[in-house]
Amino acid sequence: MFENISEKLDSILKKLKGKGLLKEEDVETALKEIRLALLEADVNFRVVKDLIQKIKIKAVGKEVLESLTPGQQVVKIVNDELCELLGRSQSRIILSPNPPTVIMMIGLQGSGKTTTSAKLAGHFKKEGRRPLLVACDLQRPAAVDQLITLGRQLGVGVYSSRDTKDPVRVALDSLHKAKTEAHDIVIIDTAGRLHIDESLMNELKSIKEKVSPKETLLVADSMTGQDAVTIAKHFDEQIGIDGIILTKMDGDARGGAALSIRAVTQKPIKFIGVGEKIDMIEPFYPERIASRILGMGDMLSLIEQAQQSFDQKEAETLQKRILEDSFTFDDLRDQLKKIRSMGPLESLMGMIPGFSKIKNVNVDEREFVKIEAIISSMTKKEKSNHNLLNGNRRKRIALGSGTGVADVNRVIKQYVELKKMLKMFKGKKNLRLPKMFLF
Repeated sequence: MFENISEKLDSILKKLKGKGLLKEEDVETALKEIRLALLEADVNFRVVKDLIQKIKIKAVGKEVLESLTPGQQVVKIVNDELCELLGRSQSRIILSPNPPTVIMMIGLQGSGKTTTSAKLAGHFKKEGRRPLLVACDLQRPAAVDQLITLGRQLGVGVYSSRDTKDPVRVALDSLHKAKTEAHDIVIIDTAGRLHIDESLMNELKSIKEKVSPKETLLVADSMTGQDAVTIAKHFDEQIGIDGIILTKMDGDARGGAALSIRAVTQKPIKFIGVGEKIDMIEPFYPERIASRILGMGDMLSLIEQAQQSFDQKEAETLQKRILEDSFTFDDLRDQLKKIRSMGPLESLMGMIPGFSKIKNVNVDEREFVKIEAIISSMTKKEKSNHNLLNGNRRKRIALGSGTGVADVNRVIKQYVELKKMLKMFKGKKNLRLPKMFLF
């Protein structure tokens, strides 16, 4: 996410931080480079012009140029202005005081609207709510079946009708079902087209007029850059939107849509899609995204993902096993599974401050699969006592896991080294161990 622009801005700002004294010309040169980097990232040119002007007014002030750390102050100004551009603070979905809260999802075909509707339902379910998905996309073949399948995966109810081809009727009937079955969130997945046309807009206007959604959210593909911004503007002018969900952010190295769309539409980005898995959706935090863009990481998001994946009781049990020196291969495999459930490793590492600047670090998630296969091929006794793992046993494990003896040896070595490290904690009182172990 934002890889290209992050690299360029980091290089530009590093030059400023390295200077003991800043002159106005230094700032001017840096701003020209920042302007070019933003334009190359497909940020709207008017947005770039306004942003550069705001940074310039603050950065060339006397108190900045003559301060002890002028370069760092300029970096702070750039960070603050990026936060302002992205919306300053998180914008939550507004819930109705009288349930159900109706959320209408709109967007073009191919933007990921149906999948995003399901992801949003999963998000609300995690919060303890009872969402209902509504299949109102009666244009695209198999759209209804897709939503039903996704709902089944999530354990979320889906309302659909085979008796009518009228999406307005389906939407209205779903509200009655939601009230009778005590669903407090209704998410309506509407039809899209390959382009904006009159029939699409009339259909969406009819649904919105009849169901009066609390929130109308546009789902836009971030990888289309300025096209996403133009589409958002058109939808807002004709339908009226309350917020935006940007999909495929994990594959967007430029970031033009995220940096432009709010400034152009004045509508907040509420969520971002960060992967294909059904749980890969995140609330949009402007200050965290600005931090990622400037290569400063996003530890808060990383911590939140870890908290969702790691159960507190399991963590306490693990801590007890470590302190009692009974940490087994099974414990190691469980921890690896939880780490993998947090999302792609490259995305997680991008949240660690400074890690995005490290080059040529390849994260091969197949290694995790290999480690799990090796551990699964061990007997119960072998998992508890690595000293039993002689040459013959290692050959058997390699054969059973479809790996080589060298792979088995490496996993055993890593496990032994990890146990040695954990022994340092043994006997220490009032110890709070980290919930996950990366090695």
